[in-house]
Amino acid sequence: MNKKLTYAGIAVLLLAVISGCGDKPTASPADAAGQDSSSVSSGAEGNAGNDSSANSTNAPQATSTTEPAATEAPAATEQPAAPEKQNQNIQIYYTDPQQTDLVAAEVSISFTDAKEKYTEAFKALQTSKNADQIPLWNKIELKSLEFTNGQIVLDIHKPDEAQLGAGGEALAISALSQTFFQFEEVKNIDVLVDGEQVESLMGHVDLVHPITRENNGL
Repeated sequence: MNKKLTYAGIAVLLLAVISGCGDKPTASPADAAGQDSSSVSSGAEGNAGNDSSANSTNAPQATSTTEPAATEAPAATEQPAAPEKQNQNIQIYYTDPQQTDLVAAEVSISFTDAKEKYTEAFKALQTSKNADQIPLWNKIELKSLEFTNGQIVLDIHKPDEAQLGAGGEALAISALSQTFFQFEEVKNIDVLVDGEQVESLMGHVDLVHPITRENNGL
């Protein structure tokens, strides 16, 4: 009986020893929580580092722009100065009140070129401030005047009221010729009526084309 109890006690003791050796220490909840939070923290820091690196890589880089250089405004071009007017005293030929002869008078004209000089001379033939100096061309309309290579070409219009008798027509042609031939550069004169060469200015005297110093008796 005592031997059985002894064997039973030994068996219980062996089981207790075996049980004690078989149990392993386990981590406490607090330690496990610490490890987990450490892992989570390390992972977060790693991700944060990766995000920062990614952001720095993907962020658009600021580029510097160069302002265009200011261009100078083009210099204003100077307008050519208008040619100065010249003044010249010339002889203009009129007739007396009875239309028997030519009467010369000195007048002053202003012009900038040859064409204007001859145009102003013709205008002077059309007007007079002296009652004893009758203009023979006052009712004739000057349509155009050209000067080329020593030739003056006048295109005129002659209304009916400008008609003169034979004596007046001859004096008119002579007055025109002597007025223009006082300019040495004028070699001949051609008078057109409404753009056409006519045989007679007013139907009494032949009108030559062109009029020269020789055929006009000058």
